[in-house]
Amino acid sequence: MVSDDFPPNHIHHHGIWASWAKTEFMGRKPDFWNVKDRTGKVETGQLLNSWQGPVHAGFTSTHAYIDLTTKSPVKVLDEQWEVKVYNFPNTKYHVFDLTINQNCATDQPLILPTYLYGGVGFRGNRQWDGAENTTFLTSKGKDRKEGHATKARWCHIGGKVDGSVAGITIMNNPQNFRFPQAMRIHPTEPFFCYSPSPEGDWQISPGKTYTASYRFVVYDGAPNVQEIEQLWNDYAHPPQITINME
Repeated sequence: MVSDDFPPNHIHHHGIWASWAKTEFMGRKPDFWNVKDRTGKVETGQLLNSWQGPVHAGFTSTHAYIDLTTKSPVKVLDEQWEVKVYNFPNTKYHVFDLTINQNCATDQPLILPTYLYGGVGFRGNRQWDGAENTTFLTSKGKDRKEGHATKARWCHIGGKVDGSVAGITIMNNPQNFRFPQAMRIHPTEPFFCYSPSPEGDWQISPGKTYTASYRFVVYDGAPNVQEIEQLWNDYAHPPQITINME
């Protein structure tokens, strides 16, 4: 198990999640990330469908971003997740993709001011808590200290689980807004976030879908940079098939 849920020092961290922290909506400032402040939350919607097959299995589900700063809660965003888990036989890697689509639920935009984090977060195993218990390595070769607030195509997070080394690499899709996105790497906790918000103000506008896609690669042992690079290239540049009808 490489993830954690309800860690005592950040009980709003839940394995892999998506949310926005610093926002503006109709002059109000709901925070959908730090839910303890009770200004915003992300509600579970419904499971739309699920499937399984020889190549991959997965599901799609919905969520709603709710503004709690008014007497009557207001839905701000409609969100849909697609999770796709691949069958990688005879390999040490477990691979799954997450694609997030967000749309305004009203005719008003969600404004996202410049901020340190907000987007897709990951919380590592509780045994990785503490500055010396987690290893970070980015595609630029940067570690925990040097990698924070930089941009990278992928980032490895790992440490010992019950005495054995395990890890996860989170990959950023080239089609993502402001790719490669900036990273929030916590100095002492096993927390990681990919976010477009550190690079400046932006917004999710009515009638325009915000899409963000990520690949997660889980494995035992230390990261093999050459193999991770190959896996990222497979993700970023999948094979294309062209049919010539002449």
